[in-house]
Amino acid sequence: MRALSFRTTKPDGDDPFAVQAGRLTTRDETVLQSDPLNILRLFREAARLDAQIHPMALRQATQSLDLVAGLQGDPKAAEIFLEMLCDPVNAEWLLRRMNETEVLERLIPEFGRIVAMMQFNMYHHYTVDEHTIRTIGVLNGIERQEAVEELPVATEILNGEWNRRVLYVALLLHDIGKGDKRDHSDLGAEMAADIAPRLGLSEAETEMVVWLVQHHLVMSDTAQKRDVSDPRTVADFARFVQSPERLRLLLVLTVCDIQGVGPGVWNNWKAQLLRNLYWDTRDVLTGGAEQATRAHRVDHARAEFAGQLEGWTDAEVATELARHYPHYWLGLDQTTHAIFADLARNIGDAPMASHYLADESRDATVACLYMGDHPGLFSRMAGAFALAGANVVDARTYTTNDGMATSVFWIQDSEGRPYEDIRLPRLGKTIEKTLKGEVIARVALDERDTVKPREQQFTVPTRIVFDNDASDLYTVIEVNARDRLGLLHELTRSLADLNINIFSAIIATYGEHAVDVFYVKDLFGMKIRSKQKMEQVEKRLTDAIDGRFGAPGA
Repeated sequence: MRALSFRTTKPDGDDPFAVQAGRLTTRDETVLQSDPLNILRLFREAARLDAQIHPMALRQATQSLDLVAGLQGDPKAAEIFLEMLCDPVNAEWLLRRMNETEVLERLIPEFGRIVAMMQFNMYHHYTVDEHTIRTIGVLNGIERQEAVEELPVATEILNGEWNRRVLYVALLLHDIGKGDKRDHSDLGAEMAADIAPRLGLSEAETEMVVWLVQHHLVMSDTAQKRDVSDPRTVADFARFVQSPERLRLLLVLTVCDIQGVGPGVWNNWKAQLLRNLYWDTRDVLTGGAEQATRAHRVDHARAEFAGQLEGWTDAEVATELARHYPHYWLGLDQTTHAIFADLARNIGDAPMASHYLADESRDATVACLYMGDHPGLFSRMAGAFALAGANVVDARTYTTNDGMATSVFWIQDSEGRPYEDIRLPRLGKTIEKTLKGEVIARVALDERDTVKPREQQFTVPTRIVFDNDASDLYTVIEVNARDRLGLLHELTRSLADLNINIFSAIIATYGEHAVDVFYVKDLFGMKIRSKQKMEQVEKRLTDAIDGRFGAPGA
């Protein structure tokens, strides 16, 4: 906000406020004491006039905090507060001023529990209350059309019909359950069920706020920890969300939540994942998706691929189409299919063929690698990327029926940017040496400091989850652990040693916390359902995380 330039404005009639030297103040010392609602009106009027609040008036407000507590449940107080909370221009400024003077926590006592609450990890940059207020600011910015290019979907949603009271209240309360041993989403939902009616929300609005608070992490987790190209992922998420309105509000809340975490956390990669999940889920919920069987979708992808090949004979096209299994056609786009067809056509006697291209929508470099398949191949490539300083943020690997591996890695540098072209030749040599066995990735990585000094003080509990319901074809293994250089290599080597084939990997990092998700099958192409086998896998992965990896190998 900018301060007004005029010196003094005297009150009109019974107006309790005046502007002095561009600052809003009270008419006299009795204004706030005589009517506690004037404490809230003080902030609202400052926003209306685009004026700073005079220090004298702020002091009077802090001296009247006991009166604010008496406004809890007052319909008029709730109306004034909601008007300020939903202010499309000044909501962030208003909440910050009310928070600084403790007015906010006196009006909503539950908010006081997160004031100045530190979050002891490297992902969150701010205290919980500051993060919350910043998310409101992000929503304000989207409303003001300040993020049309960066956030086109969220902007489109807010340009339509939506319940402003629900979304602003949900953002205000989404982390209010933090600081307890219980899951903060569940506790926050319970608290929201009490707070929302006090703020004047209807039963239906309260129900929506409670749902958003309880599930505010689900869309982010689904987009970043599951394969959003898998129809099962979209179908399950659509069944969970149930309605287009929930989907729209959850998408905007998720965007604001991530952007409010801190600088550098939001990027095009996360944006694209969320957009794809939103669009596909919206199609399912509105009946816009083509209700085709998996076989029909495979046939459609194969036909599109064949149609874009130039200079190929019918026999060559037929041979290429026959080499790949159905999940290959559904898991990669047409551009990548064409790249692998070209690599296969021109590889000759070379042990490996590669192609690199920029994926600007994801802030990543795409590495397409084509070579003979063999056990542990994924692990060796992951080790080579680690040695070259390339962070793998997503990966897909498929095997042809003639024994070749088509592997795609989306990689970034240590700053979360696309891998520099000038470094690609060195990356290619590192991959080649690792595949030949000239460089043993584990040995080379052991010689490096794999945990950054500033991250050593943080503890990340190891958690390994098996899910046989998330995919029709694969067992999904989710590994939560402390991030470090070479972690992906060690995890994938452990799986390879147990004869578990990795078909895709989704890598997410939250500060010092790594979440690596693998879509896998056993040696016989089946899901992993044996409890004994799961326990064996969990132990090997835990040993790898703890550094008890066993004898050095590839």
